[in-house]
Amino acid sequence: MKNLKAYLVQFSGLKIGKHQFEYQLDNSFFGHFNFEDFNSVDVKVNLILEKKSNMLELNFKHKGIVNVPCDITNEPFDLPIKGKLRLIVNFGESFNDENEELLILPHGEFQLDVSQYIYEMIVLSVPAKRIHPGVKDGTLKTDVLNKLDELSPRLDKEEGEDKNIDPRWEDLKKLLTDK
Repeated sequence: MKNLKAYLVQFSGLKIGKHQFEYQLDNSFFGHFNFEDFNSVDVKVNLILEKKSNMLELNFKHKGIVNVPCDITNEPFDLPIKGKLRLIVNFGESFNDENEELLILPHGEFQLDVSQYIYEMIVLSVPAKRIHPGVKDGTLKTDVLNKLDELSPRLDKEEGEDKNIDPRWEDLKKLLTDK
């Protein structure tokens, strides 16, 4: 995948200390990663890069809303998300990103592509099971939920309990109440 130019942080010209970068993300950002699970995206990412003499510390924070389909009803809804990620960048002989919290860049590097880290941070902040808030509190009315209610099994306590009780079970119930 080609680098997204806006997400290339050139740290070689920066002074030692803290530097802040902000990114406003929408669907086009996720289109570069061929990720189409979100209907719409409105997420703000704040990156604080602290440059030290021999390393970099990157602290990512994001907050926003992604519009996703509900896993139960397939109804789209706005899901608020937030999260953070900390990344340490060190310099070494060769590129190494095996550790998720430590990145090693070759000594001659002067910039860092942060788009992959932003992408992973946001995708991982979305819960695995996405349930519409209307389903949780019972206020959502859709055809799917109506059909589920119609097809759910019903227990007829009045009819079923008295007809099929084995007398041996009644004797066992008496043992429990006799104590």
